[in-house]
Amino acid sequence: MSDRIVLADMAFRARHGVHDWEKAEDQRFEVDVELLLDLQPAGLEDDLARTVDYAAVYATVRQIVESTTYNLIEALAEAIAHEVLMEQPLADEVAVRVRKPEVRLGGPLHSAGVEIRRRRSA
Repeated sequence: MSDRIVLADMAFRARHGVHDWEKAEDQRFEVDVELLLDLQPAGLEDDLARTVDYAAVYATVRQIVESTTYNLIEALAEAIAHEVLMEQPLADEVAVRVRKPEVRLGGPLHSAGVEIRRRRSA
């Protein structure tokens, strides 16, 4: 499947990390979500019911990032992927990228991040 919906550079303030200061201070998190699905029915019929509601995906991601605390951004990405696949039955696969731009690793760095891809269970 080559069709995809992309929500790029969603930004949230949240508290995820292993260190105590990361749990006490809000940090910026950037999230990208790509959903793989057949977009032809939606394109031909011009019908929202035949595709993914972008606002619903955004709301899901925001709720997970802002209301839960994880030690690892790997766990955050897994939670996002799982929930998006559960809530979007037309999506066959999801890719989630989570970036942490304010990460402290001892020197200059744009961001640290993870990318995962998950397919719907058969």
